[in-house]
Amino acid sequence: MLKKIKNTLELVKFSHTIFVLPFALSAFFLAFYDKYPGSFGAPFFYYKIIWIIIAMASGRSGAMAFNRIIDRKIDAKNKRTMSRTLPKGELSVLYSVIFGILSYAVLIIAAYELNFTCFVLAPLVIAFVTFYSFTKRFTFFSHLVLGISMALGPIGTWLAVTGSLDYKILILGLAVVFWGAGFDILYAVMDYDFDIANGLFSVPAKFGIKNAVIIARILHLFALFCLIYLYFLFNLNFLYIIGIILVAGFFAYEHILVFKSLDNIDMAFFAMNGYISITFFVFISLNMAYHYKLL
Repeated sequence: MLKKIKNTLELVKFSHTIFVLPFALSAFFLAFYDKYPGSFGAPFFYYKIIWIIIAMASGRSGAMAFNRIIDRKIDAKNKRTMSRTLPKGELSVLYSVIFGILSYAVLIIAAYELNFTCFVLAPLVIAFVTFYSFTKRFTFFSHLVLGISMALGPIGTWLAVTGSLDYKILILGLAVVFWGAGFDILYAVMDYDFDIANGLFSVPAKFGIKNAVIIARILHLFALFCLIYLYFLFNLNFLYIIGIILVAGFFAYEHILVFKSLDNIDMAFFAMNGYISITFFVFISLNMAYHYKLL
């Protein structure tokens, strides 16, 4: 049982939830700060955050499960991915499908508990994030599709709290799109030869490794500009500025690592992007705590 649990967590790379969840929780704080400034700490506040975390974890788990199922034959041929759970036969396809369906079912339940808008949109979100797994078979825009899939987290969180969209949260969504697409392009560099040999689409395969790194750098600059713009949109304080300076430093160090050697992509991908999302969330939280005189 423990081994199956371990293999299931590996199937969906549960540890990578740390990439997007902090942005969703940041959107949660921003939504309350902007729309319900007097509701921090109310039962409504805690009820929402619990179901948002459940929705994020289950939605991402379902998307990752179907990504692994859809890509299992490709993964089995790629030296970098052939040791994944499904190619190695550590989990069956049937088990993975059932797990993915159950994960999506939990997402729909969580969406129902949040509000009617989220409940109605949940099937569309499921369709879109599942569709992403097919995109590298026909377009190098697959990286942007991934970025949009990731951005649905903070945008959906805002909808869960407020019941409506606002251009302010779309700026955070754009930041996540550019951030996610940028680091996915860097990650795709490791599969450059494999993608070309197997007719798969990616920015490195289309434009070459050097140009792909430049494109990723530009996308991350756009992401940083969006995060800076949030300071003015939400009238945030000096703590947010400190956080953005740190985030900018992590972006810079990520690209310095890649510039020094492509062998550093793993570290740039896993470590730096985790630091970026967590740092952003921490300083959004500190900003809120300071504003409500909790610091």
